[in-house]
Amino acid sequence: MAALKLFTPAKVGNITLKNRIVMSPMTRSRALGNVPNDLMAQYYGQRSGAGLIVTEGTSPSPNGLGYARIPGIFNQAQIEGWKKVTETVHAKGAKIFVQLMHTGRIAHQLNLPEGAKVLAPSAVKAAGQMWTDAQQMQDHPEPKAMTAEELSEAKAEFVQAAKNAVEAGFDGIELHSANGYLLEQFLSPVSNVRTDNYGGSIENRARFVLEVAEAAANAIGADKVGIRLSPYGVASDMPHYPEIDATYQYLAEELNKLDIAYIHVVDHSALGAPAVPLAIKQAIRAAFKNTLILAGGHTLESAEAELESGLCDLVAFGRPFINNPDLVERFEKGLPLSNNLNPAQFYTADEKGYTDYPVYQA
Repeated sequence: MAALKLFTPAKVGNITLKNRIVMSPMTRSRALGNVPNDLMAQYYGQRSGAGLIVTEGTSPSPNGLGYARIPGIFNQAQIEGWKKVTETVHAKGAKIFVQLMHTGRIAHQLNLPEGAKVLAPSAVKAAGQMWTDAQQMQDHPEPKAMTAEELSEAKAEFVQAAKNAVEAGFDGIELHSANGYLLEQFLSPVSNVRTDNYGGSIENRARFVLEVAEAAANAIGADKVGIRLSPYGVASDMPHYPEIDATYQYLAEELNKLDIAYIHVVDHSALGAPAVPLAIKQAIRAAFKNTLILAGGHTLESAEAELESGLCDLVAFGRPFINNPDLVERFEKGLPLSNNLNPAQFYTADEKGYTDYPVYQA
């Protein structure tokens, strides 16, 4: 078989990846007390065949810890916990970015530490429910609309989290502006009905996302900042709206001016969501000159085709990495992938369905 582009090195910002395979960010809920631990270091270490690992969503703020047992990166214990992860991954030759995920309105008070608040651009309640360890499934609450002061605080929290990430040994950060979390909540006129400079027009709705990206880039270097987007996504009660195309066209152009390292576009159609139109991916590709990562239900063959077409530079894989810790090696050697995936263990608290998936054995 001819050498595949997927296995060739690539640059992201100022770092060089050993291949073009990215491990997608995936919430796994193993951070007891919201602090990364040895089990998590083992999990990421097992999957370090990837050129780039993007961690699970990690909150920059106590207010962003919407889900049970997700990690943060806003205190020293969390920084120390993440150091174990980055050291393990780097020892195996991979690079790693932390995904900064503020859940915004996709949260429940029972999952938040004392004194934290469920915040969002506007007091628009999300449909659906949220797991809490204390009382199991609960409806999403109506969030508190963020004041000007809370906007400023949240931006500062993202900046401090970016600095903490560098201290913890990460190669960079990915801002989670997808899947219906806080940053995407600002982009949508459904979840953002503000009447100040952060609501109304496309430019105003994109303002907070771009301010956070610019502030993070100024703090740690634009070459260490990426962002994840999910145009046409419907996760976390994000209905479609007429200006989707224009919103993401504008975002791509403005992010290009900031010269950040990458844009990561996720398409959830493999899981039954609406597909991201090819035209949007092409528009982002045309507007943004740095690295473009595409994610969403890829096989080895479809990933290679995306790279060969020039539509992207890197391809991210999610679920196949869960039950194939040696996914890259399996791809390289033409070995079959495991199909023993257990979704019931995606978000449990221990090693079962997390670090106990075996590598390939003939």
